[in-house]
Amino acid sequence: MLQLDNVNSGYGQTQVLSQVSLEVNRGEIVCLLGANAAGKTTTMKTILGSVKPRSGTIHFEGKRIDGLPTSAVVRLGISPVPEGRRVFSRMTVRENLEVGSYARTDRRETAQDFERVLGLFPVLAERADQLAGTLSGGEQQMLAMGRALMARPKLICMDEPSMGMAPIVMEKVFDTIVQLAASGSTILLIEQNAHMALSIADRGYVLEAGRIVLQDTAERLLQNELVLKAYLGEKTRGEAGG
Repeated sequence: MLQLDNVNSGYGQTQVLSQVSLEVNRGEIVCLLGANAAGKTTTMKTILGSVKPRSGTIHFEGKRIDGLPTSAVVRLGISPVPEGRRVFSRMTVRENLEVGSYARTDRRETAQDFERVLGLFPVLAERADQLAGTLSGGEQQMLAMGRALMARPKLICMDEPSMGMAPIVMEKVFDTIVQLAASGSTILLIEQNAHMALSIADRGYVLEAGRIVLQDTAERLLQNELVLKAYLGEKTRGEAGG
């Protein structure tokens, strides 16, 4: 569904991504892991068109999308859930969800998706007329996810959904991601919390200093000594024995 081939990208004179190649197949949860400043968010911005790649190509469903504006990328079926949630705090929950469907003209289906989102996130139904800025962090994350769903996307790109979350809220958010995948959504999950991301993902990539250094199934990455040491804070077998 999504394919990046040897993408180089950055800001001004600063190159952030170097020869990044990854793919996301239909129906998968694929996670992109890395520490702060590894280039995870730049990868998402480059996919969405807010950062233009210097070289390399990005294809979505066989169509080349690098160089397209963000609005065109979203219309093709990629919806972002940005880092820090970024809900419209002075608008109600209902209005935030309506913003997510701004490019749609199928009113009946849009109304059906609105009811689906409220069914998926019952707390949003209870707070439909409440200002988004008064929601808790977890509720705002659910609203950001719901807003993305209102575009009826083929692919959802989530940037650090666990950021700033209490553990119990984080578990709820990740449970919801699993529900979305089970209902047919394809998800690219950009995360620093490797354990949570790999526990729900099908496959994963590890990004270091703008380069992909590991890629494998989520199950194998959870057993990989580099991942254990660098991202999960666990001793490798050699260190444990010594």
